[in-house]
Amino acid sequence: MPFAIEVSDVRKRFGTVQALDGISLAITKGEFFGLLGPNGAGKTTLISILAGLARADAGLLRVMGYDVKEQYPLARRSLGVVPQELVFDPFFTVRETLRIQSGYFGLRHNDAWVDEIIERLDLTSKAHANMRQLSGGMKRRVLVAQALVHKPPVIILDEPTAGVDVELRQQLWHFVRELNQAGHTVVLTTHYLEEAEALCSRIAVLKQGRIVALDTTRNLLRGVSGVRLRLRLLPDRLPVALADRLVAKDGDSYVLAMESYVQIEGVLAHLRSDRIEVHELEVLQADLEDVFVQIMRKH
Repeated sequence: MPFAIEVSDVRKRFGTVQALDGISLAITKGEFFGLLGPNGAGKTTLISILAGLARADAGLLRVMGYDVKEQYPLARRSLGVVPQELVFDPFFTVRETLRIQSGYFGLRHNDAWVDEIIERLDLTSKAHANMRQLSGGMKRRVLVAQALVHKPPVIILDEPTAGVDVELRQQLWHFVRELNQAGHTVVLTTHYLEEAEALCSRIAVLKQGRIVALDTTRNLLRGVSGVRLRLRLLPDRLPVALADRLVAKDGDSYVLAMESYVQIEGVLAHLRSDRIEVHELEVLQADLEDVFVQIMRKH
C-alpha cells in the first residue's frame, strides 16, 4: 500500500524530557488524518522532524517514500507545512513573500499558481500589502499559501485555525477539503475537536510522546461508553441525588452523565420526587471530545 508518511519507532529527547517515545504510524496517500493530543504530547516535535527542522534520536521517517534524513531535498519538496506560530518576514508584501517561497523550491515563472492561491484564500485585496500590516487572520492565510506554493502532495496543518474568525475557518476548510479531494494528503493537528471529527477519516491520539489511540473516527466514536443528558429545570436546581452525575453547567442547563439509556428513567424519577419540572430535555450523542477525555483518563 502506498504511504504518504511512514513513521517507525521514532524517538526524540530534549534533556530530561522524552518528547517522542517510540512513535509508529503510516498515513496513506490521499488520507485526511488527524493528530490529536494535549499540549506537550509531541505533535509539533513529530512535525518538526518530518519537516527536517529537528532530527530524531532514533527511528525512520519517510515522506512519499523519501527518507527525511538521507533524501531530505526530495522529502521536503513533497511536504507543505503550515506552522502553529505566525512566522513571517516583515519586509515583503504578500505576493513577494510567495514568490520568494517559490524560489526556495527552485520554482520560476510560478505567478499563475501564486495568483490562484491568493484568490482562493481571499488575499487579492492584500496582495501588495506589507506583511506587518496584516491582521492575524490574514497572516494565517499567507502561511497556508506559503505551504502550497510548490504544490506539495502532503500538507501538514499545525493548529491552522487557532485564533481566527469563523468566516476564515470555513473558507480555509472548504479550500483544504478541495485539495484533499484532488488527491493531496492532509495531516491536521487541532484543539478544535469538532473540526477533527468533521474532517478526518482517521485519528491518532498522542500523550507524553506515545500513541495511545489510533483508529478511524467512526470506530473511536463507537467505542465511547455512556450517555449525556442536557436538562433545563423549573425551578432551576438539581436534586442532591443527581449531583454526582453532573459533568457541566451550561447557563441554565445541566449536563448529566450516565452509563446507559436505561438510567434516564431514574433521573426523571428523582426529578419527580423533588417536584422539579423538566422544561427541556436533550439526549446528547457522543462526540470526539468525549472520546478524547476518556482516552486521556484511561492512559
